[in-house]
Amino acid sequence: MITITRIYSDPKGESHFEDFEVPLKNNGDIGFLSDDEPVKSIIFREVSPSYDYDFHNAPDRQYIVLLEGGVEIETSLGEKRKFNTGSILLVEDITGKGHKTKNMEPKLRKSIFIKLV
Repeated sequence: MITITRIYSDPKGESHFEDFEVPLKNNGDIGFLSDDEPVKSIIFREVSPSYDYDFHNAPDRQYIVLLEGGVEIETSLGEKRKFNTGSILLVEDITGKGHKTKNMEPKLRKSIFIKLV
């Protein structure tokens, strides 16, 4: 299993965190794999050490994979979580009040955005 944190908006527009697990199947010598999931595009991203972005919505439903550096995310209800290198997020709050994002460390943060169909 791989654990992913979802960020989504409820019907009132408030953003929330929800953890879920993606099942993996044993594929022998090549390891454990999830089912295929169709994607639209991939974006490689780097943000400055001082990155501190106020409330915003995700531009699309997308996975974010943190390659280097950690991030703190705050929901519209004030809940905060910290995510380290290697974390995977599913960001779905494309409407509503959005979320805040800031770097946890004073260094470049690198990530991959995988936009979903």
